[in-house]
Amino acid sequence: GVIVNVVSIAAHNGGGPGAGPYAASKAALISFTKSLAKELAPHGVRVNAISPGVIATPFHEVFSTPEMIANFVKSIPMGRVGQSMECAKVIAFLASDAASYMTGETVEVNGGQFMK
Repeated sequence: GVIVNVVSIAAHNGGGPGAGPYAASKAALISFTKSLAKELAPHGVRVNAISPGVIATPFHEVFSTPEMIANFVKSIPMGRVGQSMECAKVIAFLASDAASYMTGETVEVNGGQFMK
């Protein structure tokens, strides 16, 4: 089996104003991903996560002004926001046999906005 959790870049940077509880829950999910990976690996279950950055979604259409998006883009080395399909492809990879030796990992999908 495979579990792929979806966290957020907010887990690393605290998110925007008022996003403290959201960011904290996403940070906790990163830790839970690692914990669950250790617990379930002996049972043949892999557990990983993806951590999207700024992705063009209806959320940003409602809650982010064009100025906010422009400022986000300034902090993204690839110079653009991501697309949902870019996240979906990473999830598909993590769920596939191509990632059969990966567990407990969080894959950053953010155009370089957060680099460890």
